[in-house]
Amino acid sequence: MLRTVSRQATQLRAHARLAHNQVARTPAEPHTPPQVSTAQSPNRETTWSKSQAPRSEAMVGPRFEQTSELFQPRPLAAIELIKEEPIRLVEGRVAACDGGGGALGHPRIFINLDKEGPHSCTYCGIRYEKDHHHHGHGHPAGGVDGTFSE
Repeated sequence: MLRTVSRQATQLRAHARLAHNQVARTPAEPHTPPQVSTAQSPNRETTWSKSQAPRSEAMVGPRFEQTSELFQPRPLAAIELIKEEPIRLVEGRVAACDGGGGALGHPRIFINLDKEGPHSCTYCGIRYEKDHHHHGHGHPAGGVDGTFSE
């Protein structure tokens, strides 16, 4: 009797494997929930940096072999979010940027602000500009007479 039960279990497993392999598998259709905007950044279809490769050239090789580009997420470009960030005015000639600090930031870099106009961080894109209207302009670091007050 034990042999009969084990034989039936083996046959059942074989049938289950066959049935599993014969199931027609169709890829999921792309869909966007109604509450999510489908508008894309105007530059998303093309590149905005010299070092950036177009999507059609970047998604090649064995990693993307059976991946359809149509089904891949296309979030809004971060360049649009950085444009909304206000330019940060700095009193000195050098701005220091660490991307917000901590584990979510990036290595601290120093940005020279001597030339006119805003200058962006090479890591995060935050823009800095020299504030020409601050009060201590043209005076030594210690104050008007060069002494520090407490």
